[in-house]
Amino acid sequence: MARWGTRPDPVDAQRLAGTAREWVSSAARRARSAASAALGHPQVEEVLTDPGLVTSLERYAAEHGLPLPAVLDEAAGHLREMVASHDPRATQSWDKLGAWIMRAHDVLVDEEDIVRLKALDREHSLAIVFSHRSYLDGWVLPNVLASRRFGPLFTFGGANLDLPVVGDLVSRTGVIFIKRATKEIPVYRLALRAYIAHLVSRRANLAWSIEGGRTRTGKLRPPVHGILRYLSDAAEASDGPDVMLVPVSIVYDQLHEVAGMTAEARGSRKRPEDLGWLIKFARSQGGRLGRAYVSIGEPFPLRQRMAALRAEGNDTSLAVERVAIDASHRINRATPVTTTAVVCLALLGADRALTFDRVLDTVEPLARYIRDRRWPVAGAASLTDKSTIRRALQELVASGVLTVFDAGTEPVWRIAPDQHLVAAFYRNTVIHILVERAIGELALLDAVDAPAGSEVERVAWERAKALRDLLKFEFFFPGRDDFERELRAELALMSPISPAEAGPLTSGSAKTILHGSDLLVAHLILRPFVDAYLVVADRLAAAGSSPVVEADLLDEALRVGQQWELERKIASAESVSLELYRTALRLARHRGLLGDAAEGAEGAEGAEGAAYPLDALAERRRAFLEELQGVARQLDEVARIEATHRSRRAAH
Repeated sequence: MARWGTRPDPVDAQRLAGTAREWVSSAARRARSAASAALGHPQVEEVLTDPGLVTSLERYAAEHGLPLPAVLDEAAGHLREMVASHDPRATQSWDKLGAWIMRAHDVLVDEEDIVRLKALDREHSLAIVFSHRSYLDGWVLPNVLASRRFGPLFTFGGANLDLPVVGDLVSRTGVIFIKRATKEIPVYRLALRAYIAHLVSRRANLAWSIEGGRTRTGKLRPPVHGILRYLSDAAEASDGPDVMLVPVSIVYDQLHEVAGMTAEARGSRKRPEDLGWLIKFARSQGGRLGRAYVSIGEPFPLRQRMAALRAEGNDTSLAVERVAIDASHRINRATPVTTTAVVCLALLGADRALTFDRVLDTVEPLARYIRDRRWPVAGAASLTDKSTIRRALQELVASGVLTVFDAGTEPVWRIAPDQHLVAAFYRNTVIHILVERAIGELALLDAVDAPAGSEVERVAWERAKALRDLLKFEFFFPGRDDFERELRAELALMSPISPAEAGPLTSGSAKTILHGSDLLVAHLILRPFVDAYLVVADRLAAAGSSPVVEADLLDEALRVGQQWELERKIASAESVSLELYRTALRLARHRGLLGDAAEGAEGAEGAEGAAYPLDALAERRRAFLEELQGVARQLDEVARIEATHRSRRAAH
């Protein structure tokens, strides 16, 4: 089937458009109720009579032996479900509800970023891809833009949020409800593609979560490509101004819904969204939880970027994937460091309760690192200011994430029982800024242990690349050249010797850097993910060469992970997470380790085109497990070095 947006022959287009208009007119005459008369919505009629859509529908009808009117009828039904509008009265009512629900947070946005984005809004359709940590995002972003008089914004939301009564109101505020699983509904996909192109042709602004759903871990999830694929098709088919892709980060000091999300990560059933759920969610927002921070990343032109990627030899699917990863990377770059995240990082890394001075001592080297890397800090807060840290501690105690014991000589704080996953959620909002440093620390360990006579720098770099490949479905890394450059910058920050004076990396200099650093993070940042991957790898190895059913393996991994947590074979409860197990399975599938039918009778094919033979499946699964065990041993070594540093600091 031809991609929607291809231009039919002018004569044929006229004929098809006439067919569609005739059908629309006939359907309107047949309408017997206000609901069926919704066909008369101008957007439905305009989209249905577009020659590009009608061409695609006619081909679909011919391929499946269906009459075109029946296919048009189905497309009209889908469009009636998804079309949205901007009704001032509905928007006013919804905004009032949103202001009440948002009462737990103040919203902070950089007005200079707004000015720059407003200039783009005057010339382009804005396609805003935002991080998704909360249901509140659906109120925060539209209100920020509407209050600053941006063009009309259409926000894509899941059809699960199209609630009775409320859904109709929300759709009149610019929210487009779409189905998530559309593989078996090809006419729906054609209609959605056409509707997106229709909105682009009218230079409307669009917004959606590039993650597809809320994160359960706090860090950005891998992007989904559906809407972006349709949008790129529309942008490339358009003769108008390019669509500007705008990455936006939305992060919060704290959220009421985190406890529920972390429970889902451990296998709890998600409560379906209904009116009762909405009422409960609204009531939960009564307690104050600080600020919501909206940060705008660097926009880029979509059609231009797609053209450049095609020129490099990428097909459409790969080009869209590259754009999605780039957008996600820019969202991370725009995400500010919150004081909450830093305090949670400090306390999660401690194996005991900390006094206020010890919290400050733990935070200080991290604050210096953030300053040296020029990462934005939420609200321009000072991470070394005593009152700022004390306020964050108090707020985390008030929400139940931390406990404080103050019956001794001085107060001490620790993570509250059963709150480690919640604290980890907040820590993970900034985990991306430390991943490359963590990889650098493990690369230095390999350099320390490099065989005599080897090229030490090459050993370290090969280790870094291997870790990047191991974690590529968990984090967003730049291209290989940029990754190497950023990693070298990390090592330069760690080294006590200036880059101008430093010679080639040696085993001795690597040891000096590791043991002289006042900030080691690999065991804190990577351990939860490596431990989770270990659980999955262990279950795969136990299966030998037998194929596995992913659902069964996930269930088994969850049970074994809980066992290992009780046995202290994994470092923390964070690693008992379906979210992490699914990503580990994605990596295993990429490496051809599942042995299922989808990988083919001849074995799976990797990203580089190498075939994975099924007869060596058990051996390759065992090698995967051993690889992860090796990384875990290195993390233990970093933890030992850091513990020595901590003891030395405490002695002084």
